[in-house]
Amino acid sequence: MFHQRASVGSMDVETGLSGDAQLTSFSKQTFEMDDGENAFSERMSRSSGRSSIRLSRRNKSRNYSNASTPSYNAADEIVKRGDAVRLTWQNVNVYVEAESSMCSRKKKDAQPKQILQNVSGVADPGSVTAIMGSSGAGKSTLLNALTWRNRQNLIIDGEIKVNGKVLEDKITNVSAYVQQDDLFVGAMTVKEHLIFNARLRMDPAVSDSERLARVEEVMDQMGLRKCEDTLIGTPGRSKTISGGEMKRLSFATELLTNPPLLFCDEPTSGLDSYLAKVICECLQRVAKEGCTVLCTIHQPSSEVFELFDKLLLLALGRVIYLGPRQEAENYYANLGMPCPRNFNPADHYIMKISVTPGNEQQCKQKIAEIADQYDASNNKLKIDAEISEHVDNSYEISPKNSNTKDPPRYKVGAFQQFFALVGRASIMLYRDPLVSGVKLGQTIVVSLIIGLVYLRTPYGSEYKYSEITNITGALFLVIINNTFSYVFGVINTFPMEIPLFRREHFNGMYSTGAYYLSKNVAELPMYIILPLIYSVIAYFMIGLYPGVAQFFIFYGTVILLINTCVSFGYWVSCISPSVTIALAIGPPMIMPLLLFGGFFLSADSVPVYFVWLKYLSWFLYTNEILTVNQWQSVTNITCDLPSNSCPVTNGADVIEQLDFNVDNMGMDFGLLIALLLIYRILGYLILLYRMRDSTR
Repeated sequence: MFHQRASVGSMDVETGLSGDAQLTSFSKQTFEMDDGENAFSERMSRSSGRSSIRLSRRNKSRNYSNASTPSYNAADEIVKRGDAVRLTWQNVNVYVEAESSMCSRKKKDAQPKQILQNVSGVADPGSVTAIMGSSGAGKSTLLNALTWRNRQNLIIDGEIKVNGKVLEDKITNVSAYVQQDDLFVGAMTVKEHLIFNARLRMDPAVSDSERLARVEEVMDQMGLRKCEDTLIGTPGRSKTISGGEMKRLSFATELLTNPPLLFCDEPTSGLDSYLAKVICECLQRVAKEGCTVLCTIHQPSSEVFELFDKLLLLALGRVIYLGPRQEAENYYANLGMPCPRNFNPADHYIMKISVTPGNEQQCKQKIAEIADQYDASNNKLKIDAEISEHVDNSYEISPKNSNTKDPPRYKVGAFQQFFALVGRASIMLYRDPLVSGVKLGQTIVVSLIIGLVYLRTPYGSEYKYSEITNITGALFLVIINNTFSYVFGVINTFPMEIPLFRREHFNGMYSTGAYYLSKNVAELPMYIILPLIYSVIAYFMIGLYPGVAQFFIFYGTVILLINTCVSFGYWVSCISPSVTIALAIGPPMIMPLLLFGGFFLSADSVPVYFVWLKYLSWFLYTNEILTVNQWQSVTNITCDLPSNSCPVTNGADVIEQLDFNVDNMGMDFGLLIALLLIYRILGYLILLYRMRDSTR
């Protein structure tokens, strides 16, 4: 049994339910709304020829958005006033650009394919509008057009207005978007995730206590109390919270700022009928508190269907019906398609406007006729009249091309973004055993294996001529081992994190620079501690030169080596669209650098047309540093050949034989640092290019 106290209105309710049954009890509670401040009202003023929408929202006095920023931007003014949001779209047409082939230019003159055709509609405050249709009808495309997201390769025209104002990409300032895929950091708990989002989404003027209070309120609203301290988990890798809890967490994340406009893409996807009903009841509660809710929905049950206020039916990119849900049945009946008794109306509406295999031409012709009838219907005329009504905001808003200062793109400053991201990155790094535990174990085991293979006892004894090859090979193996361990340890980082990063970045939470820098800073302690463990084990087991200065030079070189490899891995990770591609291109890019590292091929033997690759190889610089550091102070090497004639007698001879130069150590350190910075900067620039506004 799970016991919990939930505050509902002015009452404390104690529940003793288990599992999702608790949420059923919670969802049946009625939130008390005062007839004065909490009542929803829509007032149209027609005496001056203008219409206005006003709403006394439940939390109007508590504004958690970025409203304190001085600006005359229309989106910020709407949030600042706490008004209801009335969304209209008129004659929206969406085309997808024809894809060009890499091997042929035949599609150069191909016409774009039209996905949406003259779609118009209106969504009012306090209502849930469901966008329905069969697969390929254009539901998600319409939602993307309205939210100004996922617009790559799309050509969109038409008027989309919020309270009579064209906001374009600034619509994100007054809206929230619950996408179909639930993306989270699995190493965080539910409450930690919400607190992180509260830090980056709420107005900086909001105090920490108010942020926490809002987090608590949203968890109560979405029924997440019982799992607030549970790790979210990563599907396929660790135990996760349930699918229903993940979906409710997605809603809770977007509701933190109390948005006046909420978009949901397939909110019931992957859920059973019970959880789907619970989610839609949550949507209905949010709407009744004054929010304008639009959602695409796929195959709702009859109980879920009853929770919608308005219905927008699409087929082949055209509007079939838009209006109150209750009137859709009569509308279909007037078209000669009455809904049978005891039949789910949602299934009936979609079946009648779907394209069936084998009858494509007839179905498309029928859909076109139904859409034409809607265009000539009174419903369409009524919608057009509502769209044409102007919303009175009773204040002046500067034109878009004026010289007024644009509002900041992100809700909080760069330092707040950075510190919040460092905290999350640290949790991801040190709480995930696959990251921290495996790397620590790998470091210890590999260094022990290398030490046992090249074990030299007693430590500090004179070097023999026969040991030169072993020590030289051990030093180069240290470079190879750390290179492949750390390059492939981070090469999958960004392909896996970019979907979540892209979503949060375009939600205005943080910049690319803050995200990239936070990952580097959070991982830095690990890339200093692990080299120390590796150096202590390998250095003394291999029997390298017994000097304090030499040990710390070795340790510092391994730190630079590992961080350079991480930089290279980040660069490869940033240019790779998927983990598979990153793993495929990584080894071929490392092998040329490995060949020119001074072990398999002497520096003077590098072909002139490959000389430039030599200077990009950290193998060469690291190998020279470690070799010089090892042999520079060795004054005597015992000859153990039967002939008693050895070509080298001291460390200087070894260095010369390997074509290295003692005077190059300072330059090698400088070039290693330069490679470290160059690869990191290149990775950042590529990530910045991939996150440009045109890809949102």
